[in-house]
Amino acid sequence: MPQTTPFVGKYSPNPYSSSHTHYQPLEESYGGLHYHDNNLVSGSLEALIQHLVPTVDYFPDRSYIFTFLLSSRLFLHPVELMSRVCYLCVEHQRVGDPQTDKKRIREVAPKIVQLLTEWTETFPYDFRDERMMRCLKEMTHRLAFGDELSRRAMQKLIQRLLRKLTTLGQYEESLVTTNAAASEKPAALKAKQQSVRKDDVLSVCDDPFVLAQQLTHIEMEKLSYIGPEEFVQAFAQKRPMENHKGFFSKRRANNLEAYVEWFNRLSYLVATEICLPVKKKHRARVLEFFIDVARECFNIGNFNSLMAIITGMNMGPVSRLKKTWGKVNTDKFDILEHQMDPSGNFYNYRTALRGATQRALTAHSSREKIVIPFFSLFIKDIYFLNEGCVSRLPNGHINFEKFWELAKQVSEFLSWRQVVCPFERDRKTLQYLISAPIFSEDELQLASYESEGPENNIERDTRRSLRSSLSRM
Repeated sequence: MPQTTPFVGKYSPNPYSSSHTHYQPLEESYGGLHYHDNNLVSGSLEALIQHLVPTVDYFPDRSYIFTFLLSSRLFLHPVELMSRVCYLCVEHQRVGDPQTDKKRIREVAPKIVQLLTEWTETFPYDFRDERMMRCLKEMTHRLAFGDELSRRAMQKLIQRLLRKLTTLGQYEESLVTTNAAASEKPAALKAKQQSVRKDDVLSVCDDPFVLAQQLTHIEMEKLSYIGPEEFVQAFAQKRPMENHKGFFSKRRANNLEAYVEWFNRLSYLVATEICLPVKKKHRARVLEFFIDVARECFNIGNFNSLMAIITGMNMGPVSRLKKTWGKVNTDKFDILEHQMDPSGNFYNYRTALRGATQRALTAHSSREKIVIPFFSLFIKDIYFLNEGCVSRLPNGHINFEKFWELAKQVSEFLSWRQVVCPFERDRKTLQYLISAPIFSEDELQLASYESEGPENNIERDTRRSLRSSLSRM
C-alpha cells in the first residue's frame, strides 16, 4: 500500500511505519482508499477509520493520525470515532481461540497504546468528555487481558492526560478572574482631569523593548492553550453536521475565543492610554512609545501584538487627535502600517510571516524561533480550509487532499505554539497589560473630545450626548 502523507510536518519517523519505496502506479485504490502519486487523496469514512486502526504488522503514519483526528470531527463525534477505533483494535485480533486471542492482543497492544498516546498528547481536550475517558479506561482493562506492561503504559498515559486537563482547568479559571478584574470601569472622566488614576503604561514600563517582550509572553501563553481541534470546532459549531448535530454548540472553542478577545483588549488598551493624558505633550509621548513597541514586536516576530497596536492607534478617537499626531514623527508608524497593509490579501504581511517562519526553521535560539501570526487572518485562512474539507466528492468519498491542507496549516501553528518564550518576565508589567481598566468605545470617544475639543456642531452634539449618557452610568 502507498504512503498516506504528502508532507512531513512536525513529525519524526515512526518505528511502527514501514517504508514503501518500490514503484507504485500513478493511481491506485485499496479497500475504499484512493491514492495518487503515492499519496492518499480520498476515501470513504469507514475505510479511513479502518486505516487508523493498528494491527500486528501495521501502524498508521503519525501525520495520517494527526490529519484524520483533526478533520474527522467534521463528520462524526470524537466519542463515536473513539468507540469504533477501540472496538476494531480488539476485534481485529479475535479468531475465537482464547489463547490465540490473548497472544494477538499482547502483540498489538504496544501499537494500540502508541495510537492512544498520539491522540491524548495532541488532542487532550477531547477527553474532557466523560464518555471519552470511559472508552480510555475500558481499553486499559482490555489490554490488561493481554499484557501487564501495556496496562501500566495506559495508566501512565491517563495520568499524563489528567495533569494536562487539570492545568487547562486552572488556566481557564484564571481567565475568568482576570476578565472580571479588567471589566472594572476606569474612574469617571472628570477624575481623569484631576489626575486621579495612579498608573499609566509609561509609569509601569517606559522601555518599548521590555513591553514588547511582555506582550510576547502573553501571546505565547495564550497560544499554548489553544487545542488544534478548536480550529475545526469553531466553525463546525456554526454548521452542525447530521452525524453530530448540536455537539459543537456545547463545546465552545474557549481558548481560541479568549485569544481573539485578548487582541481586542490590547487594541482598546492602546487607545485608552493615548486618550487618557490631559496634556498634549504626554499624549504624543505615549503615541511615540507605542510606535516603538510595535516596531519591536515586528522585530521579534510578534505580528499579533503588532496588528493590535496598529488597530488601537487607528481607532477614530485616536486618529482624530490631529494636534497630538502633529507632534509625532510618523515615519516609523507609516512603515509598520505598510507591512500590515491589507491590500493584495495582506501580501506584505504574508511575505514577512514567511520570512519569520523560515528564520524559525534554521534558528539556534528560542528568540529566533518566535512566530506569532496575526491571528484573525490566520483564523480566516483556516475557515476557508474547513469549508473545503466538509464537501464530499461526487462518489461520496471524503476529500483527503483538503484534510492534508488543513493539517499542514494547523501543524505549522503547533510548531509555533511549542516555542518557550525566552524573555525575562516582568510581573508588574504583565499584570498591568492583562488587568488595567480600559475605556469602552463611548468612553474613548468622549475622552478624545475632552483631550482635543470638537471641531464642528455634530461633534459638539455628540460630546454633549456622551457626557449625559455616561454620567448616568
